[in-house]
Amino acid sequence: MRLAGVGKSCLFAGRCAGIRPRRRLRWVLHFTATVPLNSMSSRRAFLRQCGLALAAAPALSSLPPWLSSADGFTSLRGGIGTFTQRGGTIGWLATDDGIAVVDTQSPQSAPDCWNGLRERSDSPLAMVINTHHHGDHVGGNGVFARHTDRLVAHANVPELMRAGAEDGAADEKTYPTETFQDTWSEPLGDETITLRYRGPAHTGGDAIVVFENANIVHVGDLVFNRAYPFIDVGGGADSQGWIDSLETIHGALDDDTIVIHGHGNPDFGVTGGREDLLVMRDFLSALNEYVTQQRQAGASLDEMKQTKVLDGFEAFNFDWALSLADCIEAVYREQTAG
Repeated sequence: MRLAGVGKSCLFAGRCAGIRPRRRLRWVLHFTATVPLNSMSSRRAFLRQCGLALAAAPALSSLPPWLSSADGFTSLRGGIGTFTQRGGTIGWLATDDGIAVVDTQSPQSAPDCWNGLRERSDSPLAMVINTHHHGDHVGGNGVFARHTDRLVAHANVPELMRAGAEDGAADEKTYPTETFQDTWSEPLGDETITLRYRGPAHTGGDAIVVFENANIVHVGDLVFNRAYPFIDVGGGADSQGWIDSLETIHGALDDDTIVIHGHGNPDFGVTGGREDLLVMRDFLSALNEYVTQQRQAGASLDEMKQTKVLDGFEAFNFDWALSLADCIEAVYREQTAG
């Protein structure tokens, strides 16, 4: 399978103008080679577990407690907030002209999110955005599709969703109705939402969602905040591309940017700042270096997987759906493919 958006280089600029003037966001988009789909066993295991692992993350460390509510909703600024219950973090924007939802979690939790949004706004649902194809981010699409016919994602997402379907489940999935290749932008109320694709990283179709005026960025699963990440080699992941993406995004943000993460260690939360991108980058870099050095020393994969923690990343080692061994195996598969 060949995924879209390979072999191009583009330069985009995103504008942030919120409470105070902010510098322009400069994005250099570099597209790297696609990793072909193969075994999906680790993906299935992750998706079975991650909906429960951080089902109800506590009040986020970057926010005062009074901004969080018991129903999973957290307000940030500019009419933007998050919803955490079961699966990847949902982002939302509520304006007088409409509501935008970023990711949809699961069929079980999506109704709670939608009902909570209706309590906060009577505006129509303008659009749903999927950051990538994983079930804990698109599983609730069908719930929200009852209220809008606009589901937006990168062009690779529908193909990746179909490739990941099994046992006839493809017919039960609700697929994006609009796709983009490199960048997509649209105003909603006083906000401008911009989507950008930087090539294979966590998957082969990761969209970066920028709320330009509020200076808030939803990075989906490009950041597992102090948690072992899922490196979906079978879904087009590229760990070096992931590292490069994190560096570029970090350079485009400023110290006032709020970053919404796809998942997070309960001690660190699912929102933070641009420094969290560098922690994720540094972990992936250390992971790649560890696997490379062990292979050069003649260690087997089973021997590598005996290591329980990498120095400097002890915080990642908590009760969570994934382990360091899962990450080691994914990078080993990358390095030995073909």
